[in-house]
Amino acid sequence: MLKIAYAVLATLSFVPLAAHADAAALLEGRSGSQVRGSVTFAPVGDKIRISVQASNLTPGPHGFHIHEVGDCSAADAASAKGHFNPGGHAHGAASAAEHHAGDMPNLVADADGNALMTGELSGVGLDDGPTGILGRAVVIHADPDDYTSQPAGNSGKRVACGVIRKL
Repeated sequence: MLKIAYAVLATLSFVPLAAHADAAALLEGRSGSQVRGSVTFAPVGDKIRISVQASNLTPGPHGFHIHEVGDCSAADAASAKGHFNPGGHAHGAASAAEHHAGDMPNLVADADGNALMTGELSGVGLDDGPTGILGRAVVIHADPDDYTSQPAGNSGKRVACGVIRKL
């Protein structure tokens, strides 16, 4: 069953998924963008490794977050609600002592609009519990996250959204 789900997701995303992923989100354009891609998630010790591949972005940095609700149905992805924040912390850089659980480093697109990134998340689980990210949305924003503006880093409109699903 896992191989079938992986094959379907890989075909739909137009971007290869990481080989050892337990969950994935297929990114689709929102707010009139043509952004496409995938984000994979795999447990590594007490952290979650994320791998992102996206295309059709404007060159440069883009805010990148996990949002509260796994609903990307709105044309502007507002249906995904705010950043995932089960701890009630202020927004900030993922490297800061306190930040939203869904705060991640900016995703940087090259001159051709392609972005690749691998990183790790702490303090979240790959499940559907209170700190779990399964069933939530991952969002790419039009502008860079400044890591200080509240509540969301002044990242601008949401240009891509995908729901995190178990493979």
